[in-house]
Amino acid sequence: MKLTTIFFLFLFASTTAQISTQQLTGQTTNVENALESDAQSAFNKMRAAALKDGIDLKIVSGYRSFNRQRQIWNRKYKKYTAQGLAPDAIFDKIVEYSTVPGTSRHHWGTDMDIIDQGASYSGDVLVPNKFHGEGPFCKMKDWMEQHAATYGFELVYTLNENRTGFKYEPWHYSYAPLSRKLLKEYLSETDFLIFLRSQDILGMEKISDERLLRYYNEHIKGVNPSLQ
Repeated sequence: MKLTTIFFLFLFASTTAQISTQQLTGQTTNVENALESDAQSAFNKMRAAALKDGIDLKIVSGYRSFNRQRQIWNRKYKKYTAQGLAPDAIFDKIVEYSTVPGTSRHHWGTDMDIIDQGASYSGDVLVPNKFHGEGPFCKMKDWMEQHAATYGFELVYTLNENRTGFKYEPWHYSYAPLSRKLLKEYLSETDFLIFLRSQDILGMEKISDERLLRYYNEHIKGVNPSLQ
């Protein structure tokens, strides 16, 4: 077999290979919590461009592992259990902003929460009012709306009353050239209910199938159409 034939067979196999469930659910080894290299490279170019306009982009949350997301989930589940909420009500409360472990787009290394570290701010940064009105990140928000798509980035959870799922997050961007493919892989390859029931996630055995499937349809699929 000629070397050129071997090369093209290898290239075809590489581009058509399915992504593992472990990769899609944040369960692979990523000690440095690194973004996918193409996403990081695109962000670096976008940051350099923003700096020329006086905006210093900073990723405050990028890659997030399954274990880290589970820590967040379990802490919140315990908090709301102590308040006397029923399991499905606890689920509703948590998924206003936080994802179920194994379903976060941050597992993919394509998504990031971004602020302008050159702005003057205090307290929590990932709150919508800091991106609107007289908020410290308004200039960044305007710049991103004009330029982010040029570098492949799209806002995930848009301010659109017709969009289902997570509340509006003006800080959460995704590198679309990669994340579109990963979303399709997730929806087609992940056995959602079986996966969640098999993981050590606090309270998951008490959440109804109906509620979990509604989350699947409204939250996981409820993203900016540009990312579908």
